Amino acid sequence: MLRATLPNGLRVVIVRNALAPVVATSVNYLVGSDETPAGFPGTAHAQEHMMFRGSPGLTAEQLADIGSVVGGDFNANTREDLTQYLFTVPAEDLDVALHIEALRMRAVLDSAQEWNKERGAIEQEVAQDMSEPSYRLFEKLRARMFAGTPYEHDALGTRPSFDKTSAQMLKSFHDTWYAPNNAILVIAGDVDPQTALSEVRLLFGDIAARKLPAKPRVHLAAVKSASFTVDTDRPNGTLMIAMRVPGPKDPDFAALEVLADVLSSRRFELYGLVPKGKAIGAEFALDPLPEASLAYAVLSFTSGDDPKALESAVRAILARVTHEGVPADLVEAAKLQERSAAQLQRNSIPELASVWSDALALYGLTSPDEDLARIERVTVADVNRVARKYLDLKDAITGVMLPRGSGAPVPSGGGFGGQESIALGEAHPTALPPWAQKALERLEVPASTLRPLVSTLPNGLTLIVQPEDVSDTVSVYGHIRNRPETEEFKGQEGAAQLLDRLLTWGSESLDRVAFQEALDAIGAQEHAGTDFSVQSLAEHFDRALQLLADNELHPGLPDAGLTVIRGQLALGVAARNASPGFLTQRSLRAALFPPEDPSLRMSTPESVRALDPAKVRAYYQHVFRPDLTTIVVIGKVTPEAARAAVGKYFGGWKADGPTPAIDLPAAPANRAGTIAVPDASRVQDRVILAQTLALTRSDPDYYALQLGNAVLGGSFYATRLSIDLRKNAGLVYSVDSVLQAGRTRSVYLVEYASDPGNVVKAADMVSREVTVMQDTAVGADELTRVKACLLRQLPLSEAGIAEIARGILARSDLGLPLDEPTIAAHHYIELDGAAVQAGFRKWLRPQDLVRVSEGPTPP
Repeated sequence: MLRATLPNGLRVVIVRNALAPVVATSVNYLVGSDETPAGFPGTAHAQEHMMFRGSPGLTAEQLADIGSVVGGDFNANTREDLTQYLFTVPAEDLDVALHIEALRMRAVLDSAQEWNKERGAIEQEVAQDMSEPSYRLFEKLRARMFAGTPYEHDALGTRPSFDKTSAQMLKSFHDTWYAPNNAILVIAGDVDPQTALSEVRLLFGDIAARKLPAKPRVHLAAVKSASFTVDTDRPNGTLMIAMRVPGPKDPDFAALEVLADVLSSRRFELYGLVPKGKAIGAEFALDPLPEASLAYAVLSFTSGDDPKALESAVRAILARVTHEGVPADLVEAAKLQERSAAQLQRNSIPELASVWSDALALYGLTSPDEDLARIERVTVADVNRVARKYLDLKDAITGVMLPRGSGAPVPSGGGFGGQESIALGEAHPTALPPWAQKALERLEVPASTLRPLVSTLPNGLTLIVQPEDVSDTVSVYGHIRNRPETEEFKGQEGAAQLLDRLLTWGSESLDRVAFQEALDAIGAQEHAGTDFSVQSLAEHFDRALQLLADNELHPGLPDAGLTVIRGQLALGVAARNASPGFLTQRSLRAALFPPEDPSLRMSTPESVRALDPAKVRAYYQHVFRPDLTTIVVIGKVTPEAARAAVGKYFGGWKADGPTPAIDLPAAPANRAGTIAVPDASRVQDRVILAQTLALTRSDPDYYALQLGNAVLGGSFYATRLSIDLRKNAGLVYSVDSVLQAGRTRSVYLVEYASDPGNVVKAADMVSREVTVMQDTAVGADELTRVKACLLRQLPLSEAGIAEIARGILARSDLGLPLDEPTIAAHHYIELDGAAVQAGFRKWLRPQDLVRVSEGPTPP
């Protein structure tokens, strides 16, 4: 690790991590919503948006193109006193990311013309968040907890304030606060620290420091106890009981971190409400703000349950903590889990940059290790002391999200074909600066750093080992090929859901609490199911794998647990089946597939109540088979040790009966249709456009369609849909398109969210853009830039151990070679605009797009 402070005050930290030839940068400006002018709570957020709208020497179009060329993995976020700008790029493109950040720090355009366009997009983001019940719950909570302070609202902003905001106000905000002496630059990844620092000095060194205004003082008034409710369109309810506690720079904060870990333990009483049937989920969280924090218990409950009774139970548990303290062994377990987490953070290059940024910019520490060190010093007495001091239930604020159903889906008018004056067609890339042009010209297949070793156990289980030494950990990820729609027995729909929840009740030899105690003893995180995993320190790999195998191969499946879960699940399924989100997805499938298609099977309260222990165990035996299982072991372990351990614990696993049918049948072409699912909790419509394709993942045309999809909607700002719907028209905050290609069939989807009056306009623009792709070959310049994006996504996909393992499992599930990303890269280089056009002509039918909207019915 290398750290330096430039003469202009810019603090720089460079952390080397050679997991992949990738680097992540995070520019942290120490300014956020706390510093916004009175009456304009979203100024910092608006300026964050405008940082992507151009600077002197870098137009908005150039920035969008460059971001796409280097892999499309860039973003930003705004908090109370912190605004972060994030890039993850191939290591050889570090200078490109640094050029962008230096130009943006130096100056920003903030033109009235660009702000008028961006205002529409940011107001759509406001509508999107205000359509989320969980967001409204937190907003109401903050307003009560921090009344009269900058914390009473988050950084999002409001539509009325954005309507009054001018471009000059935003430029003034940038010129006041965006200065090197008010910023911290973190670089993490496969770089030479001294070389990277030299590049930083060259690009940032001559940016002048600024005299910074005094930051506003936060005067916290006494909290007044309050309760409120929020309606939700989700099938389950949520209870929050929140208290205000000190912020991350307070001496008590480390003890509060440990207290939160203890209260969230699956061995503690709070989670104990779940196996008792009083809740379906429970945890305790600590959300730090600069001068204070929110500490809150959050529990989910089944629709129809009494949240008042649940609140009484939670309050009783927390009151006992203040009087009796917490179990000493849970404090030690929490500290061991923190030690493990500190190592696991090194397994992702972007996460490593994020962890360092938060430690320096949010927590005011010198490194993440300093946070761990202060946690290590926490004693049981410290935890009990802060519990008595801060778990002040008499001043707690309680918020409840209550499930509300939806009206039935209805055919919607409008359809496609409305008029819109915005010009469509090929995006016209602008000339790039010389420092970015060289990246565009480097159109070659990146070398993968992965060298997985594959073997097959005698029982048919596939083992894949990828040694890595970026941390002192080993991670195990497994997947069993399965599909509940085809494997659940008739009349027993819901067996997969019930089994998944029942697997948390331990093994045949260790009950729920004893099993968690065994995990805590080694600081491991484990999950059993058709997707299973365990992560631990390398020294505990053997024991961690033993526990995973015990849970996966010998689950307890206790009758008492089944009885509790079955009752909860039956009620939950009833609420889910009436929820807007479920009705939206089911309406989409019903419009795409014939009535007898397995994807239309659904659990009901009756099918769930019909499940008994024998039926659940029969489903387990039917689905959980070694010959359909792939395990990836990745981390600080040799292939020989990994194979020996997996053989020891999974080698005796046997498959019973014939291999079940898993794949879905081929689907006929769908017809066009429009469906509106009413959702009174939303102010904005969530929209899905979709059609079926007879294409399979192994079809050679897949690559032409995927390349065309990247042109249309697959690489953030620089795609045609984003340029038309977001950048130019301001109709949506984001729009995404995806080709979901499977073994037997595929679906093409476009998703966006917009005001009800813009649903049809946006849908029509999408349809016409697809038609343009069919009628006109993509130009060479535009295609080259999209190819560059897709090629650079190969190393980016290897920037985290979890991403590596999941990518391997996904390819295995589809029957693809493990080096398929490299094969795909060769295809992308060879394809031309005519091939993309031919693929879109052959497979896509824009006139048959189904449109399903969730929210207010579009006009």
